[in-house]
Amino acid sequence: MRLLAQVPGSVLWLIEANTVAAGNLRGEAVRRGVAADRIVFAPRTNREAHLERHQLADLFVDTLHYGAHTTASDALRAGLPVLTCAGETFPSRVAASLCRAVGLDALVAADAAGYEAMALALATSDRERLASLRRQLFEALPRAPLFDAARFTRDLEQLYAAMHARQRAGLPAAHLELPTAPQ
Repeated sequence: MRLLAQVPGSVLWLIEANTVAAGNLRGEAVRRGVAADRIVFAPRTNREAHLERHQLADLFVDTLHYGAHTTASDALRAGLPVLTCAGETFPSRVAASLCRAVGLDALVAADAAGYEAMALALATSDRERLASLRRQLFEALPRAPLFDAARFTRDLEQLYAAMHARQRAGLPAAHLELPTAPQ
């Protein structure tokens, strides 16, 4: 609500899942001085339309403490930059891992204050940086490991082969890493 109040014309765009929750969120927005119509609920749709409408947004703002998983992946696949804040638990770190996997480390805030400051800057005074991050994402998508299933399969098979070789040699289980491949 603080961001909506500081960014005229902005909206918070959410998936419509529950009319009671939608009413509660709109009511809370009004109590905090934000017009109810600035909370937009999109109906569920097929995957293709869902990915296409991501292209209409400027920035995906992840939730704190329990962040986006598949939804953040969908946004990135559609070319929508994801702003997140890596927390201390697995559910709070997924979006940060996804951002890093497509080279958007700059959109992983260190803390909630940094997250909010970055969201405000990208929505107001630093629009060129946001455009640059979007271009960076589009350029990275064709070669990003996150969406390269063939590469993932090759890497996983390589690790399985290394595990099998260690087992056959009578070696104990160990942490294995793939050799760093040239980009």
